[in-house]
Amino acid sequence: MWYKIKVFITFLLKSTNQHGIHSPFVYNLVTKCFYHKTNISKVDSFNSVKQWLHKNHKIINVADFGSGSKVFRSNKRKVSDIAKVAGINDKKGLLLLRILTYFEPQNILEVGTSVGLSTAVLSIGNPKATIKTLEGCTNTAGVAKELFDTFKLKNIQLNIGNFKDTLIPITRKTKFDLIYFDGHHEKESTLQYFNLCLKTVQNNSIFIFDDINWSKEMQETWFLIKKHPKVTVTIDTFFWGIVFFRKEQVKQHFKIRV
Repeated sequence: MWYKIKVFITFLLKSTNQHGIHSPFVYNLVTKCFYHKTNISKVDSFNSVKQWLHKNHKIINVADFGSGSKVFRSNKRKVSDIAKVAGINDKKGLLLLRILTYFEPQNILEVGTSVGLSTAVLSIGNPKATIKTLEGCTNTAGVAKELFDTFKLKNIQLNIGNFKDTLIPITRKTKFDLIYFDGHHEKESTLQYFNLCLKTVQNNSIFIFDDINWSKEMQETWFLIKKHPKVTVTIDTFFWGIVFFRKEQVKQHFKIRV
């Protein structure tokens, strides 16, 4: 707890808003997307999905392949609790909707479906996109599939299995416009997935890494990602690390309050 408070204070001291940005690309992103109003119909759809999960009190056994939970003491968990604790929160959800509206990515990959809340946001944000999502746990994937069917989110392809098995074939076949990483919060795994996904990038591709300040290990991971020669622009929003590969951009790193 104290670690995250200290890190957040440091972030506030070093971060800026649109007035401290000298890159036209990032300035437009911040003013026309980050600080823009979210489409109200998309917000309503997001809230409907979220409420459906919050009312689901079914208990499932979760196979946790990552670094484990700091909240749950047992692998037997209520779907509603998973959605409230591990699901995308309102701030992230609305920002993700705005990012999808702004960039309109057509091919999207999500590494870490969980019960499907963030996947639903990706679908709501751009219903015309093709979304591939990966989940390691069969039981949480089952909840996600039920959610997708209930809300008729037909542009989602759910892949179940260990990320090491499901990610490699997908990265061989498709170039992705946006990849959302919300799986393992571990240095070794995150860097492995990052390097695998690099082969899928185009000039306008976007990577979003969740919880880059979750631990010292994840901060180190974020530092290494920023240093990669293919990475040009990064934005640290404290809760997310956003990566761009635009060759026309000078390498720059930003900390932006959202």
